[in-house]
Amino acid sequence: MEIINSKFFFFFSTLFLLWAFTNATDIHYCDKKAEYDVEVSGVDISPDPIARGQPATFSIAATTDKALSGGKLVIDVSYFGWHIHSETHDLCGETTCPVSIGDFVIAHSQLLPGFTPPGSYSLKMKMFDGNKHELTCITFGFDIGFGSSVADM
Repeated sequence: MEIINSKFFFFFSTLFLLWAFTNATDIHYCDKKAEYDVEVSGVDISPDPIARGQPATFSIAATTDKALSGGKLVIDVSYFGWHIHSETHDLCGETTCPVSIGDFVIAHSQLLPGFTPPGSYSLKMKMFDGNKHELTCITFGFDIGFGSSVADM
């Protein structure tokens, strides 16, 4: 009986890992040759795909080899290659400051308008320290589904 339970556990564990890796958001560094002070290990988007007119949360897992007392996040969004939106956020508004050496998470939630067109988008995020030194720059794609719309509200 224990052998059967072990096989089921292994089988379901393998399925879960495959599901997690296939649902991971691919991130790319803006400059593949750069040695950024902040390394991004992953991005979690919830819900995925994003529903129009509903809040969406982007959680970015990162690691730093130096403490950060503050900085800025500059976000640019493109739709089918066309730049459509820019915004700047205080780093300490998106994570707990000061950021200690090691792992940390940047979390940003935003309500997208109900008239946002469904489709594939790309996001570029640059992080700067208080001296305007670029700490990292990543890009990743995300989808906005046909979910809620103005008519649903």
